[in-house]
Amino acid sequence: MADAAGRLTKLAEEVLGAPLPVRIRAWDRSESGPPGAPTLVIRHRRALRRLLFKPGELGLARAWVAGDLDIEGDLYEALDQLAGLIWERDDAPKPQRAAVLRALARPEIRAAARELLSLAGAPVPPTPPAEEVRRRRGPLHTLRRDKEAISHHYDVGNDFYALVLGPSMVYSCAYWESPEATLEDAQRDKLDLICRKLGLREGRRLLDVGCGWGSMVLHAAREYGVRAVGITLSEEQATFARKRIAEAGLADRIEIRVQDYREIKDEPFDAISSIGMAEHVGRTQYAEYADALYSLLKPGGRLLNHQIARRPLADEEAYHVDEFIDRYVFPDGELAPIGRTVGQLEDAGFEVRDVEAIREHYALTLRSWVTNLERHWDEAARLTSAGRARVWRLYMAASALSFERNRIGVNQVLAVRTPEGGASGVSLRERTWTG
Repeated sequence: MADAAGRLTKLAEEVLGAPLPVRIRAWDRSESGPPGAPTLVIRHRRALRRLLFKPGELGLARAWVAGDLDIEGDLYEALDQLAGLIWERDDAPKPQRAAVLRALARPEIRAAARELLSLAGAPVPPTPPAEEVRRRRGPLHTLRRDKEAISHHYDVGNDFYALVLGPSMVYSCAYWESPEATLEDAQRDKLDLICRKLGLREGRRLLDVGCGWGSMVLHAAREYGVRAVGITLSEEQATFARKRIAEAGLADRIEIRVQDYREIKDEPFDAISSIGMAEHVGRTQYAEYADALYSLLKPGGRLLNHQIARRPLADEEAYHVDEFIDRYVFPDGELAPIGRTVGQLEDAGFEVRDVEAIREHYALTLRSWVTNLERHWDEAARLTSAGRARVWRLYMAASALSFERNRIGVNQVLAVRTPEGGASGVSLRERTWTG
């Protein structure tokens, strides 16, 4: 069993056909790999069993969440080096995948795999971490299944989210004047930008779909004098938001409901904000989502749809949500290219007036959240679980790199339910955002 790290490095390099860009430290304290590089720490050989029984991303995710696998050194550098080697990506070069498959067919690699089996120990599949969503049944995006998915992501403790998000309690991309700005200022600027794009003013009625902890409706009511309804499927978010609203003395202007967008039967609104919510809708339901929001707006009313987008694929049918995100972060969540989102909003009847890409802003936001989590690590793990904290650290750091490398983006789409006469109500110089 001596020098497990050296044997694992040799196996990895034979499969990849290239030097391993990180060091490995194994459970037997052996180390191998380039000096000074981030270190992949295999704390227990159970991590190898997780990979053998579930090769690929899910096995790695389980090892990470369980604490069998860790990274020492710069987390971002390590993830950047490993991306495309051990994590599948939709944009990963196909020749590289083919080379790995060819390598696995070679006799010497099969021999190395047998060695891996000997390193892994008892051939018993480890139990998945408690933080993993178990296999779901039934059709996607029913009212019940969506509520369960939202609960998995958001009902992990308001105090935990307060550590990560900071005082703003906004869980979506901030809007940065510069990288030196504070997270709180950038989140305030984002909320204010949305209010201006929506043309909010005294007396208007706002619907915030996926209102989170109430930050958008609070800002809109306090700064622009609107009456607002916020909806969420998370009981914990609703409780927290109602408390904030009462403390701000705005309970007569803001209503928070635990409600699905498909259940709203109110008279039309003057404006709708949907901030970081549409990613949960799913492609099979997106047309219904767009139709529902269109029907809830008065003629001349505006929608601000703030949504993460992925890069388009040559074969869109090949799109799949990666297993780590689906099992640990956003169950049943899906991303769409921005072109499809704009097209579906137009199909619903909207006139799309502006699309603003703010991809780099999300990278800055995520890095700030990771910093907050790492600064309060012990408390965060106590408030939820060590595994859940590890999920969020990996998810947010990897997502920051994905935004920086243009693998995913985020866009604010301003759309209007333009009346038949054609008067949109949007000013001639749209970027001034008055209206």
